[in-house]
Amino acid sequence: MIDLKNSLNFWRRLSQPWLILLILSGNLWTKQVLAIEPIPFESSITKNGICRADLTEGINQIIDQDKFERSRWGILVEVLDSKETLYALEEDKYFIPASNAKILTTAAVLLKFGSQFRLETPIYITGNFPHLQTLKLVGKGDPSLTTDQLNNLVKFLKIRGITKIDNLIVEEDNIDDSGIESTWEWEDIHYYYATAVNDLILNENAIILKLIPQEIGEPLKLQWSDPIAAQQWQVKNNGITGKQGTPNSIEIKENFGQPMLNIEGELAVDSQPDIFGLAVVNPRNYFLESLKNIFIQEGITINNSTISEAKNNDYYGSKLTSIKSEKLAVLISKTNQESNNIFAESLLKLLADNNEDISKLEGLEETLTQLGVDPNSYQLKDGSGLSRQNLVTPSALVTTLRLMSETREAQTYRESLAIGGVKGTLKNRFKETSIEGNLQGKTGTLTGSSTLSGYLTSPNYSDLVFSIMVNQSDVPVSEIREAIDSIILRLGQIKKC
Repeated sequence: MIDLKNSLNFWRRLSQPWLILLILSGNLWTKQVLAIEPIPFESSITKNGICRADLTEGINQIIDQDKFERSRWGILVEVLDSKETLYALEEDKYFIPASNAKILTTAAVLLKFGSQFRLETPIYITGNFPHLQTLKLVGKGDPSLTTDQLNNLVKFLKIRGITKIDNLIVEEDNIDDSGIESTWEWEDIHYYYATAVNDLILNENAIILKLIPQEIGEPLKLQWSDPIAAQQWQVKNNGITGKQGTPNSIEIKENFGQPMLNIEGELAVDSQPDIFGLAVVNPRNYFLESLKNIFIQEGITINNSTISEAKNNDYYGSKLTSIKSEKLAVLISKTNQESNNIFAESLLKLLADNNEDISKLEGLEETLTQLGVDPNSYQLKDGSGLSRQNLVTPSALVTTLRLMSETREAQTYRESLAIGGVKGTLKNRFKETSIEGNLQGKTGTLTGSSTLSGYLTSPNYSDLVFSIMVNQSDVPVSEIREAIDSIILRLGQIKKC
């Protein structure tokens, strides 16, 4: 299960404007997600720096603290150009990587397709203007598709003179596939960060539910970000507006496998709205109903609408237009900087080759092996890192990062990572330190696990590449991060003595 109370993933994941605006309309929530304050760093790191020979002792002092007695650490630090090892601990042992798995996923996809690649969602028609027999939109798994883009599509069709469509069809490769990774924990799959990964994705298959206090003793008001998606749930609202100062005890419980929400608890009358990010129950129906609704709003008649499965000998008609995503460079930046799970999983699907009967994970392994990464150094079950069955060694991450720095996509890949104290999931870490602006990395958090891997530019030493992985820990994630950040600070203070 992902650590919700200490995760910024919700805020990072809301890359769509309609979601961000909704959040900004109220205060940040306190139950599901807590903003992370800047880490207070230890004062023992001096401006004089640390000699290379003293680095091992300095790192050991951090990880050997009593509170980490039951925690498991894996660390590898190398000089980027020379591959000189500065520190190594359990570097060839398996760890749960959390979102550090995205390092492998985005590297493979970028190498396979290149930074200029775009996903394309084609639209085909049969019949003549203004009355079409069919209009078929073929889903290709673009995770960035939004309602605004569908609006633009329909307006374009209206300008072309279309007034009536007999059959509106949206198509997927496999309509029987739930799109949910089987190794994800069932507690996660109701939330925005564990949405179904299918071919017809709209607004990241996520929806926002805002619970708003009313008069004392009255039920809370429900406000959905998307009324079409909201229709998929049956809601039993037992959430009550409490007296001023009442502690927030709101819980949302879902019946496994059923589109039912049970809201329980109290929210004080003087509280800001409580906000939850949920996974859309049926993304395919959500896509179809949203598109159909836009046509109707634009005055275009739809006689029938359906979801179909792709078949080899299907006649598509004439290709009218397509919806293109942003360049892959932009998509992987959203994946890594925001730790966006549905982006990672959708990009991983691109590595499958149905003609050659190669699965997405086999495609990833094939690409990374060609890069020079040992396939025995990792075992992935998904592309995002949400699965706790993922196993990766620190050496696999360091090797991937180092070898990617030698490819034609080196700059794009490095720029896709978060920057310490500046942007992405590292924005609130390393502020006002020597690391600010000099660390490009990927964070990862699951309950009991915290990871950070990336590149570090050192003012008094060569550039470094590193991976720090902590598993099986009962220490609060904020304290684990503080320890990891203290290690990074020491790395940034290395000098040649």
